[in-house]
Amino acid sequence: MSKPATAMVVEWLASLGDARRRSAHTLRAYATTLHAFVAFIGGQQGGEPDAAMLSGLTLADFRAYLAFRRGQGDGLTNASVAREVSALRTFYAWAAGSHGVSRDALAGLKSPKVPRRVPRPVAPDAALALADWVGDEAALPWIAARNTAVLLLMYGAGLRIAEALSLTGADLPLGETLSVMGKGRKIRVVPLLPQVREAVDAYLQLSPWPVSASEALFRGAKGGQLRPELIRTAMAGARAALGLPATATPHALRHSFATHLLARGADLRSIQALLGHASLSSTQIYTEVDAAQLLDVYRNAHPRA
Repeated sequence: MSKPATAMVVEWLASLGDARRRSAHTLRAYATTLHAFVAFIGGQQGGEPDAAMLSGLTLADFRAYLAFRRGQGDGLTNASVAREVSALRTFYAWAAGSHGVSRDALAGLKSPKVPRRVPRPVAPDAALALADWVGDEAALPWIAARNTAVLLLMYGAGLRIAEALSLTGADLPLGETLSVMGKGRKIRVVPLLPQVREAVDAYLQLSPWPVSASEALFRGAKGGQLRPELIRTAMAGARAALGLPATATPHALRHSFATHLLARGADLRSIQALLGHASLSSTQIYTEVDAAQLLDVYRNAHPRA
């Protein structure tokens, strides 16, 4: 008996969470896409979809589903449609191996072109000014030191905000390098500048909370793990006060880390390893940032620009 498609989707999502350790955000997005797809196909075919029905779908069926999704509510952007196509391909690849579902028709489904957004890094002096302002405006000295340390970890070591806030007492004492668990639970080693280590040490000396190997290093006002929203709010205030653009976000500090390394001659493979990017293509976007910066200099300085 052919397995119901809904049960297959549940099985697939469980396999992603257990074996491939996809993020909760990715799992939610995949679940939304596949449950909507199964419901749509069931409505079109007039019955509960199963493995046999999934195998018999044509390219027109997939296109009809995407057209339906584009027509819902405010409609989907090209980026959203591309994510839907990616989710369908990932599911069908699993279903082909686990339940013998044919994915021949899906091979002809193309994703819409999505223009890559070039990251907007923060200039070195602006990055340091942001860290200083966030510290100066904090209500308590230990919170000021905490916020500064978190921002310097992102700017000076290229950490994602979630990576910085997931550090625990087990990561102490800080040395010249730090092992970081990034996306997909992959470990990478990043260098720590003396200024970054000093900022973290200054926070630890002022923090009212005891350091524990099992507890978060960066604490909120009530002692729990610091929430990323608090850092984003603090940086938004700093951005407004310093007259910086809306693109000057905490994540932009990570972009700054990469582009400043590139400008000083670091190769893409090294930057890829430091950022924890799974593929070099994710890192290559920083070459576009550097080119954009050079073009800005040319336009502003060359007399015939």
